[in-house]
This record gives sequence, C-alpha cells and structure tokens, in this order.
Amino acid sequence: MRVLPSERLMPGKNEGTPLPDSHGELPPVIRRTEFVAFALAGLLLIAIVAVLYAAKAFFLPVVMAIVAGTMLSPAASFLERRHVPRALGAVLIVIAVTTVVAFVVALITVPAMEWSSRLPELGAQLKEKAHVFDRPLALWKELQTMVGGSEGLPSVPLPKFDWVQPTLEFLSPTFAEFLLFFATLILFIASWRDLRRAMIMNFSDRDARLRTLRILNEIEVHLGNYLLTVTVINVGVGIATGIVCAITGMPNAAGLGALAAALNFIPIIGPVAMFAVLAVVGLVAFPTIGGGLVTALAFGGVTFLEGHFVTPTIIGRRLSLNALAVFIALAFWTWLWGPMGAFLSSPLLIVALILKEHLAPADSPQLPQG
Repeated sequence: MRVLPSERLMPGKNEGTPLPDSHGELPPVIRRTEFVAFALAGLLLIAIVAVLYAAKAFFLPVVMAIVAGTMLSPAASFLERRHVPRALGAVLIVIAVTTVVAFVVALITVPAMEWSSRLPELGAQLKEKAHVFDRPLALWKELQTMVGGSEGLPSVPLPKFDWVQPTLEFLSPTFAEFLLFFATLILFIASWRDLRRAMIMNFSDRDARLRTLRILNEIEVHLGNYLLTVTVINVGVGIATGIVCAITGMPNAAGLGALAAALNFIPIIGPVAMFAVLAVVGLVAFPTIGGGLVTALAFGGVTFLEGHFVTPTIIGRRLSLNALAVFIALAFWTWLWGPMGAFLSSPLLIVALILKEHLAPADSPQLPQG
C-alpha cells in the first residue's frame, strides 16, 4: 500500500501521528474584519472631509476660534491669576488682538489701495521693461527653427488684473462669519476651564481621565508656545524686511514689512508670495531689472536665515515638524479652506501629532534595525 507524504510517521513518536503538511494554508496578512474596518474608516474620513468642505462657512470660523482660543487661553489664565475675571479677560484679550491685527491691516491696505489705483500705469511700465527679454526670446526662436521646430515660442503675455476682485471676495469673509468667529472666540476663552473639566470628567476610568488631562495640557502649552514663538519670529522678519526696503529705497517700506510679517504666518506659500510682491514692486519702482530684484533677493536671504537657523534654534526639536508633513498639511487645508486653512495647517498638525503620541499604543511593534 502506498504511503502518502502527510501520513509519514514522526521519528521518536507514537505510531499513527502524521507529519504536518508543509503546504498548509498561511493566515492572511489582512483579515476580512480588518479590511472592513479600514474601508469603514476611509468612508468616514471621506464623509468628514466632504462635510467640512460643504459647510465651510460654519466650520472654518468655529475651528479658527477654537484654535485661536486655545493659543490665547494662557493669557486669560495669567490675567485670572491677577484677579481679573476670566470673562472680562477674554474680552480684553480679543480687543487687544483685534487692535493689533487692524493696525497691521491698515499698514498693508493704505499702500495697496494706492497701487491698485495705478494699475494701468504699472501695467504699462511692466510692458515697457519686458522688452529687455525680446532678444533672448528671438534667439530662442532661432534655435527652435535650427533644430526643426515648426512653431516659434509664443509671446509672453502680460499679467492681467482681472483676478483682483475675485481674490478680494475670496479672502473677505462675510459679516456672519466674522460674528460667529468673535462670539465663539470670546465664549471659548471665557469657558475653557469649565470645558476642560467637563471633557476630563466625562470619563469614568481614572487612567482615561489622566490621559485626557495630559493631552489637553500639552495641546494648550504647545499651541501657546507656537503662537508666541512664531509671532516673535514673524515680527522680526517684518522688521528686517522693512529695514531692507528702506535701505534699498523701496516705496512704502513699513507696509511691505507688515505684509512680510503677516504672510510669514503661512508656511512656504507666504514667503514665496512676498518674494513675488517685492520683485514686482522693485521692477516697477526702479529703472533697471537688476536694481528692482535687489530687495527681493535680500528678502530671500532673510527668509533663508530665518528658516534654517533662527526658527529651529528658537522652537527647538519639540515643536519642530517634518517638512513633508508640513507641506502635505498645508496643501490639504489650503485646498479645503483657502488662506485661513493655510494658517491653521501647522496648529492642526501639532494637535494631530499630540493625539497620535498619546493615543497610539506605546508597545506597538517596531521594524528591525538594519
């Protein structure tokens, strides 16, 4: 009788004990229940993003107020320790911040309105200075013709200013959004202590309460430190930009410095936009292209020093964020909520990293070193 491989006897064991088949089925890498859980989590995430996008007029002011209120709550606690009622402290803080923001906006708006009234004249000046590129473009067309190109390089179109009105409408929130933001901000700062207690006491388990307390404390401290350090750094960038503009003879040096400080709150996009603004203003204000680009190049040097030396030194490793994560968060929140989303991208990323650090299991398996 023929003996099958699976029925061979194991040496040193009782007769009749077969060897396990070497071709037995292995467990799946991802089980069906895990796949269903991942799919449901993905659908939930898509639904949340869709709701945030569709209801932007409601969620953006509320989230902006909650993030700003968390950043400003240490100031309210400081005033409360000085025997100032928390509700009154919340109102005073919001008034002070609004005054500073209005002052910066006024510095930016006055020269912007002056320049906007001269758009036709500025366009004519740019068109006249663009003739310096006629010879390089002609050489390029000749090169295309020599290598067999059928079509020449199209002429460079001048920038159009039709985007000004839609951009202002996009950047300007409605009165209802302003009212919702300020009301939520004041009420959040005034009641933050009670909200903290309610969130902590919502859990019956002592460990869960302690974890929630640590998460809230760390979010408040990190967002407060982020706002303070970034504000100090951006004010320094604005002052340096204003000094550079004054030295190089740029018009409205104070307004350009205030604009640099405001745009620097938006990672990556803000400095690039400011570089473009300085380049355009310089090309219009100075007779030569080289002289017009001096201020923009000097600003590039200032932002390089700030991004590579000043910010990492002041913020340190604890608040330092991965560049790829910052870029992806910036792209996502800008797409979702526009410029205000770009401002919120870094604080929301900090909150997400804190939640991940506390809620992820500490004994999660690690990849082998090698």
